Amino acid sequence: MNPFKTITIQQSVFANNDKQADELRKDLKNDQVFLLNLMASPGAGKTTTLTQTINRLKDQLKIGVMEADIDSDVDAQTISQTGVKVIQLHTGGMCHLDADMTRQGLKELYTKGLDLVILENVGNLVCPAEFDTGSVKNAMILSVPEGDDKPLKYPLMFTICDVLLINKIDVMNVFDFSLEKVKERALKLNPNIQIIPISARTGEGIEEFAQWLKQETLKWKD
Repeated sequence: MNPFKTITIQQSVFANNDKQADELRKDLKNDQVFLLNLMASPGAGKTTTLTQTINRLKDQLKIGVMEADIDSDVDAQTISQTGVKVIQLHTGGMCHLDADMTRQGLKELYTKGLDLVILENVGNLVCPAEFDTGSVKNAMILSVPEGDDKPLKYPLMFTICDVLLINKIDVMNVFDFSLEKVKERALKLNPNIQIIPISARTGEGIEEFAQWLKQETLKWKD
């Protein structure tokens, strides 16, 4: 018999966060604000994709953006050029946002009158997948240079997401990347995930994602 007790605290931490996330979603529903949590690795093209999407929707929806990073305000500066409301969230070294941090960000953003808020989460495929932010939907970006094996390496991320954007398809011929393998592996993990190939650089596929986001926002407000 061990001379000490082993206690697993991870479950209780997640349980508390999940409760806060559910409460936040209820508040968002009451306020008729749709929150999208956008996740990806660094360099996958989150901000460029977001800029392209905002430019297609900003005349149809009132949009706010929360840019989460360990440091710097580079992404917030970029998004501000679209003319939508944006704030920068610094996580103080943490590699993700949780529900309480998201609520704090929404308070500072001041969501009254907004239809859609997009949270650009901290760039990685591990921690952000583990913490429910309270978002209505989750989206992720996988870029072609990252490889088609990512659903095998980071299954949780693909499991919790409603939409998978496969970015940089304009350079697919340069890399050893199989679009069909990614689709097969992602759908095996999550049969309900919607997969949209895009190029944030050329704009290909962005309209399809923008229309999905618009429809989900309006549905949430009904």
